[in-house]
Amino acid sequence: MATISELEKISTQVRRDVLRMIHAVKSGHPGGALGCADFFTVLYNEILIHHPKNFTMEGKNEDIFFLSNGHLSAVWYSTLARCGYFDIKELATFRKLHSRLQGHPTTAEGLEGVRIASGSLGQGLSVGLGAAISKKLNKDNSLIYVLTGDGELQEGQNWEAIMFAGSKKTDNIIAVVDYNGKQIDGPTNSVISLGNLKAKWESFDWTVLEMNGNHIPEVIETLNKAKSLTHKGKPIVILMKTEMGYGVDFMMGTHKWHGQAPSDEQLTNALSQLKETLGDY
Repeated sequence: MATISELEKISTQVRRDVLRMIHAVKSGHPGGALGCADFFTVLYNEILIHHPKNFTMEGKNEDIFFLSNGHLSAVWYSTLARCGYFDIKELATFRKLHSRLQGHPTTAEGLEGVRIASGSLGQGLSVGLGAAISKKLNKDNSLIYVLTGDGELQEGQNWEAIMFAGSKKTDNIIAVVDYNGKQIDGPTNSVISLGNLKAKWESFDWTVLEMNGNHIPEVIETLNKAKSLTHKGKPIVILMKTEMGYGVDFMMGTHKWHGQAPSDEQLTNALSQLKETLGDY
């Protein structure tokens, strides 16, 4: 078990990785990736039962994570590398021609840790449900985790999946919504209002938890609570409040950094706020 201090050091280094990866190719999505760094750090270092050195696509007898909002790929790649799925030096190939680390995760390149191509929004929860049902059929008690974006919930396929899971009592899945209130074109409430998300999920017979996704102790506590509620007849969802661009003052509080790379000067400024903790790639 890592200490809070150790997890904070990992999440800080992950944020540095994200910024440097995106800056190097002048392309990527830093805002949501920075906001979700604490979640990824806790999930992969404290919560998931997984085997980085013995990765299989089937994931038998281990927990499986699916990233539905695939534009957050940089934070996932950094987390996977820092956990030992592949050499951290490979992060330097992010979004480059023939790289395994494409802008949206893919499977053709055979990157350890990635089981589906994602980033065509709205599909991850459906895939996660398929995997959850497969585990039930195989009498595998490990869990499925899916991360979606709040803007992504404007896609109708999500609600078919949410209705199905509640109806079929798919109680071995934990969905997490990155609830930062922002998407590429502005605040979610201005694009298409999500209304009362808690009430909506509950109406589809999900157990709903809420947490501050930028407070590591709370992330640990809530994810562990979610695990304790699985296999009890209801799917679980966590509405995770995050701040887009968290950790870098000029990136917070705006949707501007959803899909914009920092300039040289901005990178220097950002990295000065995130001190190197584990060594840059």
